[in-house]
Amino acid sequence: MQLKDIDLNLLRLFDAVYRQRNVSRAAESLDLTQPAASHGLTRLRLLIKDPLFVRTPGGVQPTPKADRLAQAVRAALGVLEEALNESAGFDPLHSRKVFRIHMSDIGEGRFLPPLMTVLRERAPGVRVETMPLPRKEIGDALDSGRVDFAFGFLPSVKETQRVQLLKDRYVVLLRKGHPFTRRRRGSPPLMERLRELEFVAVRTHADTLRILQLSQLEDRVRLTTEHFMVLPDIVRATDLAVVMPRNIARGFARDGGYAIVEPDFALRDFTVSLHWSRRFEAEPGNRWLRELIEELFKER
Repeated sequence: MQLKDIDLNLLRLFDAVYRQRNVSRAAESLDLTQPAASHGLTRLRLLIKDPLFVRTPGGVQPTPKADRLAQAVRAALGVLEEALNESAGFDPLHSRKVFRIHMSDIGEGRFLPPLMTVLRERAPGVRVETMPLPRKEIGDALDSGRVDFAFGFLPSVKETQRVQLLKDRYVVLLRKGHPFTRRRRGSPPLMERLRELEFVAVRTHADTLRILQLSQLEDRVRLTTEHFMVLPDIVRATDLAVVMPRNIARGFARDGGYAIVEPDFALRDFTVSLHWSRRFEAEPGNRWLRELIEELFKER
């Protein structure tokens, strides 16, 4: 089957039935008669070569094939609707646009909770998908529209539009009551004392690994993990230390159970920026979300 074989109205019908789980209600929402909706589903089933929906008490349930199609169909319809309505501007209250954002797991923990809270109020139909990419791919992904924005400390991402959101620095997070926090009279300088610690590191966070290397602490790493967000539980349960952004560490410390140490690391200071492509800068939805992100996170 090829795309030319599909009537766009059949995809709209599929999306409505998938969301409503009821053919009659879907037909009503599209101003179709029940026979017209059933006929459309039959045509689509023959094209897709799958039942798509099976009858259940009170409605229908999607097949696994329908589940796999649903997200792609909804995203495609959303993009098309945005393109057709672009001249009228971006209406956040009624938009169903999908924004795709490069963001690390650290960034997800820091930025997504407040962003999604506000989106629920101002743009309830808008969806966000995070897509962590290798740094060398981010610029091309922005220009191609594969992602709409990129959050983070991304000095290697060139030729993009950007706005600085906040300044931060790398610190060391320890469990509360860790022996290291009890400073002794006549003890060596803090940077020298770091060799008393053993560290946990994250393989995908090259900046923190680089700091450990520059501080000649690489041989003090006792655990390397793939994901950042597991580290606080590990730190609280052990004597292991972790190098992480101060902005994030303070959030953990506020909840109790942690202590923060601020050594004078080389390359400890960095900035978090929002990046986007010049190609899409004037697109109303892009501009709207950009301004919202600045409102929420840009330091004044």
